[in-house]
Amino acid sequence: MDLDARKLTDLQGYIAFLEANNLLIRVKSEVDAELELAGIAKRFEGEKVVLFEKVKDSNYPVLIGLYWNLDIMAKIFDCDRSRLPFVLTDEIMAWQKTPVEPVILESGPANEVIETDINLYELPVPHHATGDGGRYLTSSVVITKDPDTGVRNLSVHRMMVTGKNRFTLLLEELGHVMDYYKRAEAKGEALEITVNNGVDYPVLMAGAVPASAAPIDSDELGIVSQMRGVPVEMIKAQTVNVEAIANAQFVIEGRILPHVREPEGPYAEVTGYYADRADRWVMEVTALTRREKPVFNSILSGTEVGNAYGLIAGAGAFEKIHSLVPEVTAVHFSQGSVPYHLVVRMNKTHEGSQRNAIMAAFVSLAFAKTVTVVDEDVDIYNPADVDWAVQTRCRHESDLMLIPDAIGHRLNPMVENDKWTRLGIDATVPLPRPDKFTRASMDHVDLSAYEITGV
Repeated sequence: MDLDARKLTDLQGYIAFLEANNLLIRVKSEVDAELELAGIAKRFEGEKVVLFEKVKDSNYPVLIGLYWNLDIMAKIFDCDRSRLPFVLTDEIMAWQKTPVEPVILESGPANEVIETDINLYELPVPHHATGDGGRYLTSSVVITKDPDTGVRNLSVHRMMVTGKNRFTLLLEELGHVMDYYKRAEAKGEALEITVNNGVDYPVLMAGAVPASAAPIDSDELGIVSQMRGVPVEMIKAQTVNVEAIANAQFVIEGRILPHVREPEGPYAEVTGYYADRADRWVMEVTALTRREKPVFNSILSGTEVGNAYGLIAGAGAFEKIHSLVPEVTAVHFSQGSVPYHLVVRMNKTHEGSQRNAIMAAFVSLAFAKTVTVVDEDVDIYNPADVDWAVQTRCRHESDLMLIPDAIGHRLNPMVENDKWTRLGIDATVPLPRPDKFTRASMDHVDLSAYEITGV
């Protein structure tokens, strides 16, 4: 990332950058956050970023689509799209070697205004899908601290507004926040958190780094510092002993209450299905601060979640997988399958190392359901090329690895009693490589030497 890209550390900077590069759509008509906003955004999914300037019954505009176009993301990171995962991998590896401590400030843009009368319904929190149980925060980064060590953690959770000062939220069973919460609850204590809305790419991506790349004893804010190129600035909270991102748009402070569960859901998840309604964890809001002129940020569940999680989770897992199996050269979540189908590319030099790569991937990514390993000549970013490799290089009777009764991802409807079967697919050519597996190719011709019309 060059210095200019590193300067884009808030939504105002992103909006100016996107507009200057003709990558921003402005919706100037008033829209309702109840279904209408998300319905319009869905029509532009995967294209330019959308800014809704007027939201009914709210004073704040809404930005949506920051993560649904990988070409736009690569432009902001000042790299080619194919290089984007490796840029992120390099940043994570650099952070692991030389972590940088954040800077703690008394005040910053995120607490220019301190709300004295908390009313979450005044925020333009969208009701996204028609079957959702209510309005949801989808892109806000939660910061909390290990109750025993004080180490900070970043994570992203779906959070449903249930009152003027109340959310119900989902905690992942294998996540660090759940670990923190269980230890706090065992003592009868609440878990204090700050919820940071309207943050830059590094902050949200740090919240999606898998545990294999960011162990529970590491402060993930160092990833933000590494990606920005300067120590991340934090501000002290008003009511809790947890810091917040200084240049966020909104900061919601509060506590996840012990021994309290209230209904949450349904919610249209990244799977494309609705997560069920059930009693889940409760956050009581104790303070709300914001910029003087903030921009609210939301994410559509689907492409945006897949890109945001897939890129950073894949980047974080690559370092771990590569350290275990050096022949692995790249990994990529298959389009539309995040976080379930990981494609691994490798330069296989020893027969059997492809199976090691499959196992390393499953160890590195708790929620991966399928891992497909392919050779260097396969384009892992092209689903058709990956499928071609599976159909022409995988012997189903010997090249499939089934791992039954593995811990599954509760959001996937195929999980029963928290278990599912994981599948490894070996789609590599056997060694020594027979001539019959040589790919057909054409001569590379420089078109600039020809007069061609109609292109």
